[in-house]
Amino acid sequence: MSEIHKFLFEGLPVRGMLVRLTDSWQEVLAHRATAGDAFPPPVRVLLGEMAAAGVLMQSNIQFNGALVLQVFGDGPVKLAVAEVQPDLAFRVTAKVVGEVPEAARLEAMLNVHGQGRCAITLDPKDKLPGQQPYQGVVALHGDHREPLQALSEVLEHYMLQSEQLDTRLILAADDSVAAGLLIQRLPVQGEANLQGGARNEDLIGLDEAYNRIALLAGTLTCEELLTLDADTVLRRLFWQEPLRRFAPQAGSTGPRFECSCARTRVGSMLVSLGRDEVDSIIEEQGRVEIGCDFCGRKYHFDPVDVGELFTPAHDQPPGSAATH
Repeated sequence: MSEIHKFLFEGLPVRGMLVRLTDSWQEVLAHRATAGDAFPPPVRVLLGEMAAAGVLMQSNIQFNGALVLQVFGDGPVKLAVAEVQPDLAFRVTAKVVGEVPEAARLEAMLNVHGQGRCAITLDPKDKLPGQQPYQGVVALHGDHREPLQALSEVLEHYMLQSEQLDTRLILAADDSVAAGLLIQRLPVQGEANLQGGARNEDLIGLDEAYNRIALLAGTLTCEELLTLDADTVLRRLFWQEPLRRFAPQAGSTGPRFECSCARTRVGSMLVSLGRDEVDSIIEEQGRVEIGCDFCGRKYHFDPVDVGELFTPAHDQPPGSAATH
């Protein structure tokens, strides 16, 4: 079962999380395969890593709204998206516009001409009138303009720039498991962060405890992350460290695949297109077919369905609403 584990290092300004998406990640891939729209292998790896990273970040900040992680650029993958809700329900998708080379990494997929970007959007559920979601954007290259080849490197760079916090992130995915390990230096709080005290940015790269633990985390291989259970991983990495673990989150309180698409929402989208536009599709194709980019589910609207969409509810006979 998919699960996330949180832990602290007693007496040290360091926290960590380990996520393993198993059944939920397999469900994502099964939906795409059933719809006949499976992603190329390198894209599946990228989306698995994005799902794991998105769950780690959402769990880390405990934000009351959707966290949306996007990478987009000028390669054969135009866009890849992971969306994670406050209850850790997640979904992912990608738009592939060209042939993806076998074993392609981030540069070859999204940053061929240096135009790739990574955006993290926080969209609160309880927005005030006129309030816009918060969004941070970074390029897919390092401080010296070198192209970054791994999503983990991009997100570490993002955290350093946006939060001034040292972060070590290990990500891996295959067709069975998507997993991630996050180690982060705790932010300076209270009086220590006031004028005259140490600030978060002043401590970047200088905390010996964080540096030691991040070095240990960096010895974890992708194969170990994908094949070993959480207890084994944490014991192997930090057996000499004062680790305090919390109860894992799994099942209804843990990470799981969930898509919010619905026939009524698709119908509303068609209505927004206008009757003439939808009728022209019906005339050409006999029906309207809309596929969900996230789960691959297909929604079909025949001429009768379309007629009901554009007929006011009070003019429809009882029981006429389409259900398929």
